[in-house]
Amino acid sequence: MYLGIVKGTVVAARKAEGLAGTKLLLVQPVDEHGAPIGDVQAAVDRVQAGEGDLVYLVGSREAALACDPWFVPVDAAIVGIVDGVDVPRPAKART
Repeated sequence: MYLGIVKGTVVAARKAEGLAGTKLLLVQPVDEHGAPIGDVQAAVDRVQAGEGDLVYLVGSREAALACDPWFVPVDAAIVGIVDGVDVPRPAKART
């Protein structure tokens, strides 16, 4: 599972069987601080996310299983919209 920010939409005239009616979004993977990591990727949207949303995704087999019908040919699926991320600050060293 990893975080990403929705950057846009993919329009496909033809899709693999089982993906008809699904929305495809472009997502930039990010770290816990929102800094980009890796390349932008296409992901199946399972939660009605929109441009600019911070989302969490699953990849590989888990992405295929997140779809209905399950086990369709996808590498990434958006499975949640993030409300907030709480990252504790590292403790300061005592001198």
